[in-house]
Amino acid sequence: MPRTAIVTGGTKGIGLAACRELTGLGYKVAVLWAHDESAAEACRKGLDVMSVRCDVGDFDACGAAVKAVEAELGPVDVLVNDAGVTRDATLRKMTREQWGEVIRVDLDSLFNMCRQVVDGMCARGFGRIINITSINGQKGQFGQTNYSAAKAGVIGFTKALAQETARRGVTVNAIAPGYIDTAMVASVPKEALDGIIANIPVGRLGQPEEVARCIAFLAADEAGFITGATLSVNGGQYMC
Repeated sequence: MPRTAIVTGGTKGIGLAACRELTGLGYKVAVLWAHDESAAEACRKGLDVMSVRCDVGDFDACGAAVKAVEAELGPVDVLVNDAGVTRDATLRKMTREQWGEVIRVDLDSLFNMCRQVVDGMCARGFGRIINITSINGQKGQFGQTNYSAAKAGVIGFTKALAQETARRGVTVNAIAPGYIDTAMVASVPKEALDGIIANIPVGRLGQPEEVARCIAFLAADEAGFITGATLSVNGGQYMC
């Protein structure tokens, strides 16, 4: 029987590539999105996925979204927490709103989503939770104290939850992409982008599909002996 997967932030970039990869492997996929209705509709039609509008920073909204998915597609076997935002500024100029929004969407969302599905996964003896962190959660980044803190928190959350669920057949892992060729990175001025690429040993940006393949690997039934891990996908830019 096909597994059911939820991908948050799944209408663009890495999330969209993950939806494409998982549907191609036969998963029933639901994509959660917050703002871009046209992108969500294109994703729904193009990939034949379930589309649910949801603010992942809102606990009750996440509960309602998961119930809707389970009613249509069945119990959730795989959760990919990809939704995230940036609100860059140096700490001396950062507002409380810039701090709070990033923590709410990038970190609180893990609790909001995982809390909805983890009991069912443990009861059924199978689950795959895959949290998308970032190279900047590993090494820090100028102008991103909020984002780096949130993404570092994702790694700690992943390790702790992995210990809690390991004996129940539920794995919890993180993927830490480096600079990936998405719309967000494409908006970086060319001179700055050239400087970034110069510091990537493989000499190029990553592709969303390369991260999606890692998501599919960790989501597989055969990946049951991998938990609490952080898989770096950064072209050798940061090795830890």
